Amino acid sequence: MRKVLTLFMLTATLTVSAQQVLTLDECRQLALDNNKQLGVARVKQEVALNTRKAARTSYLPKVDVLGGYEFLSRSISLLSKDQQAGFSVLGTAAITNLSEAMPNLLAGLVQQGTISPQEAQHTGAIMGQLSQPLAQYGNEIGQKINDAFHTDTKNIFAASALVRQPIYMGGAITAANRIADINEQLVANEEQGIRQNTLANIDEVYWTVVSLKQKQLLANSYRDLVQKLDDDVHKMITEGVATKATGLKVDVSVNEADMQVTEVEDGLVLAKMLLCQLCGLPLDSEITLADEGKDVLPYSPEAEDMGNETAFDNRAELKMLENAISISEQTTKLVRAAYLPQVALTGGYLLSNPSVYNGFERKFKGVWNVGVMVRVPVWNWFEGEYKVRASRAQTTIAEMELSDAREKIELQLEQCRFKLKEANKRLLMANKNLTSADENLRCANLGFKEGVMEATDVMAAQTAWQQAQSQKIDAEVGVKLAQVALQKALGVLQ
Repeated sequence: MRKVLTLFMLTATLTVSAQQVLTLDECRQLALDNNKQLGVARVKQEVALNTRKAARTSYLPKVDVLGGYEFLSRSISLLSKDQQAGFSVLGTAAITNLSEAMPNLLAGLVQQGTISPQEAQHTGAIMGQLSQPLAQYGNEIGQKINDAFHTDTKNIFAASALVRQPIYMGGAITAANRIADINEQLVANEEQGIRQNTLANIDEVYWTVVSLKQKQLLANSYRDLVQKLDDDVHKMITEGVATKATGLKVDVSVNEADMQVTEVEDGLVLAKMLLCQLCGLPLDSEITLADEGKDVLPYSPEAEDMGNETAFDNRAELKMLENAISISEQTTKLVRAAYLPQVALTGGYLLSNPSVYNGFERKFKGVWNVGVMVRVPVWNWFEGEYKVRASRAQTTIAEMELSDAREKIELQLEQCRFKLKEANKRLLMANKNLTSADENLRCANLGFKEGVMEATDVMAAQTAWQQAQSQKIDAEVGVKLAQVALQKALGVLQ
């Protein structure tokens, strides 16, 4: 017997330890940690953060390094073909012209008495001897000139380093940075909206599970009541104080009670599976909720005293629409900036081979450069004005959407407050009905024992008691769900 008792206690301990007890806050945290949309929102925040950092770099100078090689089928020529041909026979042409002019020049000098005929003849002979070497020497000089003007530019190598520093871009850089800042806020507000929806969903499923658990207990209690009545009626049939028809009616009630238990248990299993899925737990996890066994669910009236301004300050949808307006305003400035003067400072170093700074040398040589670039749009057929008007119209649309959203949120808040009031009234009435149903059942059971009431009267009292209990459970959960809806509408669901 001791072994059996020990085994039973060990089995019970293992069963309890296998059950995972979760509070509402724990379910919320699990849902937030495992929600895929929230994970996407967090990645979007990282994207927005890096986009903002990238936008900040627009204020800083940019450095670009370029390099390249190009092959040309022909070299660049600084001399024409005729000029090159003339330089190649420069000495021959000069000696030929000198030989043709020399006799006349010497004859003139002789006539003037500057030199004698013998000296002229001797000079002519010397020139005749020197004409060939001088012509060759002149041709060599001409060829050197041709070679000096040869560029050798079939193979060109070039490299450059360029620094660009924006000075004034018409406000485009400032507008782009503000858009990046606002976009980061927009993503954060989107994450807040997803968080609110996630909490609302998990709260709804949590209290649904609590409701179904209480209804399961109610169904079991109701089945026990009907079963006890069935046992009593069958005993009375045996003693001959009750008819078989009454027993059959009670049997039908027992079967209906069993079916209700089955339906509630199936619904509870499915609801817990949904809760596990939202919390990121295995669907077959054995979980127990901390509020399942409570007779009175916790009540939080804080949100009921909050005004509409709380929603206007906290609703993620309104914040996102405000962000959209701000982005639209900055976009207008960005569009306008494209049609305003722009000034940038440039500087760099240019390197090439062949270089042109000491003839056309086959060496890498370069030059530093600094400059200012100014761009001034002059005429674009009012394109800029039309685009600015279109962007301002988008801002107007965003403002109208914000106004419409505020009106709808005001209506939603009033609806949530009315629903909460109705839920509270329904709970108050359910408690009163439950008190009456308890007393009615007590009287019916007592009357049945005393023999002054029929079994059908007890069955009716039991059914009324079950309905009152079910209505109380629904009313309590309805109050919780109405509170959650109001908190979500106010944007304070935490």
